[in-house]
Amino acid sequence: MKLYVDGFHFTLTHGNQAVFTCAADQPLLFVGYGEENVLMYRGNYRIEDYVIERKALKVTALQETENGIVADFEGELKMSLTVNGDLAEIQFSEVNPKINRFWIRTVSEKNEHIYGCGEQMSYFDLKGRHFPLWTSEPGVGRDKTTYITWKGDVDGMSGGDYYNTNFPQPTYVSSNHFYVHVQTTAYADFDFRNEKFNELQVWEVPAWIRIEAADTFTELLTKETAFFGRQPELPEWVYNGLIIGAQGGNERSFGILDKSIEKGIKVSGLWCQDWCGKRVTSFGKRLQWDWHFHEEMYPDLPEKIAEIHEKGIRFLGYVNPYLVADGKLFEEGKKKDVFAKKSDGSIYLVDFGEFDCGVIDLTKPEAYQWFKNEVIKKYSINIGIDGWMADFGEYLPTDDIVLHSGKPAMMEHNHWPALWAKCNYDAVSESGKLGEVVYFMRAGGIGSQKYCTLLWAGDQSVDFTRHDGLCTVICAALSSGMIGCGLNHSDIGGYTSLYDNCRTKEVFLRWAEMAAFTPVMRTHEGNRPDTNFQFYDDEDCMEQLARLTDIYTMISPLMKRLVKENAETGIPVQRPLFLHNEEDERSYTEQFEYLLGPDVLVAPVYTEGAEDREVYLPSDGWIHLWTGNEYGKGIHTVEAKIGDTPVFYKKDSADAELFKAVYEKHALNR
Repeated sequence: MKLYVDGFHFTLTHGNQAVFTCAADQPLLFVGYGEENVLMYRGNYRIEDYVIERKALKVTALQETENGIVADFEGELKMSLTVNGDLAEIQFSEVNPKINRFWIRTVSEKNEHIYGCGEQMSYFDLKGRHFPLWTSEPGVGRDKTTYITWKGDVDGMSGGDYYNTNFPQPTYVSSNHFYVHVQTTAYADFDFRNEKFNELQVWEVPAWIRIEAADTFTELLTKETAFFGRQPELPEWVYNGLIIGAQGGNERSFGILDKSIEKGIKVSGLWCQDWCGKRVTSFGKRLQWDWHFHEEMYPDLPEKIAEIHEKGIRFLGYVNPYLVADGKLFEEGKKKDVFAKKSDGSIYLVDFGEFDCGVIDLTKPEAYQWFKNEVIKKYSINIGIDGWMADFGEYLPTDDIVLHSGKPAMMEHNHWPALWAKCNYDAVSESGKLGEVVYFMRAGGIGSQKYCTLLWAGDQSVDFTRHDGLCTVICAALSSGMIGCGLNHSDIGGYTSLYDNCRTKEVFLRWAEMAAFTPVMRTHEGNRPDTNFQFYDDEDCMEQLARLTDIYTMISPLMKRLVKENAETGIPVQRPLFLHNEEDERSYTEQFEYLLGPDVLVAPVYTEGAEDREVYLPSDGWIHLWTGNEYGKGIHTVEAKIGDTPVFYKKDSADAELFKAVYEKHALNR
């Protein structure tokens, strides 16, 4: 990177591309103040802003330093910019305390592509849209033109939109080989709609801004993840097959496990989210948020876990950082004074949908230690549980809540998922179980990367819809991989079933055939298991699932290598096409295909009733897994019956023999 200074004007460049510029006719910074109105209902937020004043700042004094500049912007703030090789860092000082709105512009052009901003579900290339960055429920339907989204909005603000996400992060990656990270936990809105500039809005003057560049995307991601931290490798047992999501108690859950094994389904784990008990609400079957095993539903659970361990199968549970007000642990936490408070000193209770819970104040060291040691370690790890869903990091309220840190909840809200991730990580690491236990999270923020053993894409609708169905988990994996979370997976078949929207066998199988080519295969019965399709109720589906889990285990050598590479270099497992095809223009806008390494391409079928799939191949020499036919660069329509999601490998791939074995076993003999 290079910095050019001319009087009070300056420009930062990477190669031939300007990153940002500050001139009389091109303001770099804008500041002002505003008043927000924030309404939360069960994890869904309606945020409105009234900007009282906004003004462009001019440089009124500038001093060149050994490796940068210090600029005074009209006495409102000072900006220090340092450049060291491919790294530029901006810091702010002497800020007018009245400022609570801040905007900075980076240079853009029409053909720039933008990625990142956390885990995005609807659009991989962010150019042309703006993205509010606030962790929340992702929404139901997420498409304002649909009945489901409209109904969700009417019933509880839950419809969502294309930008709603559990995992926002104020970081974007440019197709011009640099990333921009804004260090803030405040509400932000990154706007990429203008052809000439990108405007990044933050509801505070950020602590600092980091811009780092590289010659290639793989090098860039390696640098970026060295800064944020990298996910550890997955436990070896994960690759043994399917993690079965079942619930209902010992007899039903372990019965489904036994039935699946009898049908030839390879199983790595049994996940019982209701190990702690259940609640039934208008939304569907929920859990008793009291994080110890339920002695009536799961009697002698530690002994049952030991039994399946003898068979090489692991057991997974569920936990989140809230405790239901009618539970045993709530009473214990109340005595230990671990809950966040209201301004009147009473415990702050959050409505989670017909039951109220206390918020563990993760900013309070004593509360953090208590939950880590006396809840996660004592009741999960110490009874032999091998993993869990670490849910609900995005629900921190913002109205009338007092935290031990003293920081406003508006500033802690986006930080909460990272605190929650670290709490889980510390519990596992201190127990000596890192690399053996896996917990999966949907919420995230700055710093989550190194503390999140596995990301999961959240609560998709049980369908093929464009903004909330199967295709969104492809986009989720690609976008999260661009900001350092390269291990992602999803609920096979989706989760959310509302307003007569029910999972079908087709949805389940299309999802499962895609999941066989992701780091982890895991099922979920969904929020309404009794009315949705379940694989264990259908003989044909169990046979097809047995085939898919066998394929997953057969390609495990490839998957293990990619997971290891993610841990060592930050290169994600599921990769956008352009990562290894930088000269191919089409690769920059493809969001429904992904690479596994440089020479395996997966193009999941994500539309209902399809029997073929249009696939784009970015280069020559690809072998279609299910026919053995060779294809060259370009767009091809290939047959894609259920079970045969389009997969291609390079004919000179180091994994060619691996895929030939899959072909011989699962294509010729079908």
